[in-house]
Amino acid sequence: MRQIVLDTETTGLEPGLGHRVIEIGCVELHNRRHTGRTFHRYLNPERDIDEGALAVHGISRADLDDQPRFGAIVEELLEFLGGAELVIHNAAFDVAFLNAELARLPGETRQVAELCQVLDTLALARELHPGQRNSLDALCKRYDVDNARRELHGALLDARMLADVYLAMTGGQGALALSDAERDALGSEGARTGRALVRGAEVLHVVCADEVELGAHEAMLALINKVSGGRCVWLSSEAAARSGEPRLHVA
Repeated sequence: MRQIVLDTETTGLEPGLGHRVIEIGCVELHNRRHTGRTFHRYLNPERDIDEGALAVHGISRADLDDQPRFGAIVEELLEFLGGAELVIHNAAFDVAFLNAELARLPGETRQVAELCQVLDTLALARELHPGQRNSLDALCKRYDVDNARRELHGALLDARMLADVYLAMTGGQGALALSDAERDALGSEGARTGRALVRGAEVLHVVCADEVELGAHEAMLALINKVSGGRCVWLSSEAAARSGEPRLHVA
């Protein structure tokens, strides 16, 4: 499954009042693993930035004068997002801004919901932690995700932190989806010690006992059988299994 964790920074809070997107940051996940692929662009909003927004992200109008307009990067952005589920914290905010940017472009109007499925991690966090603070900073603290570098908001930095929070919040099972190189290495090891059971993206490594361990096991069963006067349940069960007879359960 391909997912894109997305965040934006803007000139203000209301796209309906003409506020614009000034930064887009995206991080790609595939089968719950970071792929290393990202999409990151600063954008010229062609308008001033509210003081409140500037205090949040620290990006000034002058910083963006030489950056491209949204229309210049939109096709590259949509190609990166294509076919993925978007993972966004407080998705209504970012989606509204992206929809407003798309609506400004010539031609047929496109909407984010028509192009991608959207998962809102804020709504998910509220279900999991009702009545608690569920900001990204609060979730980083709750799930032990490092946010020490986050003095100011930044779209790519926030997307990276949100990706780690999302994986932890939904089970922390990202490590089970191994890369091709890891799976190949595990396969060669499995040929020596046992076999690999594969179910989808998960690989379970089964290690078989060696001759020394089997010998110690047999010796322990023999000792138990002697002390119990021939009433060792495990020894009887193993013997029955080897002979094909029904297993005995000794009370």
